[in-house]
Amino acid sequence: ADCKTVIWNGPMGVFEFDKFAKGTFAIAETLADLTSKGCITIIGGGDSVAAVEKAGLAEKMSHISTGGGASLELLEGKVLPGVAALNDA
Repeated sequence: ADCKTVIWNGPMGVFEFDKFAKGTFAIAETLADLTSKGCITIIGGGDSVAAVEKAGLAEKMSHISTGGGASLELLEGKVLPGVAALNDA
């Protein structure tokens, strides 16, 4: 793939149950492979973090954050209250 950055926010279904985890783990494996090829992989959101941890691939991602919604808002250009407070300090 020619991608330079991938942001993943949200697992593919109910990965907590083995019979539904295949799609989520396939995405995690693909992202781990892309990371090894120089792609920046950003995993956002508690469920996504839990999924890559359950797949045993968390250490192979570039960045992991439990703040999925906040991460998306930051990418949208919204001002986050915590960041604004730091800027004002």
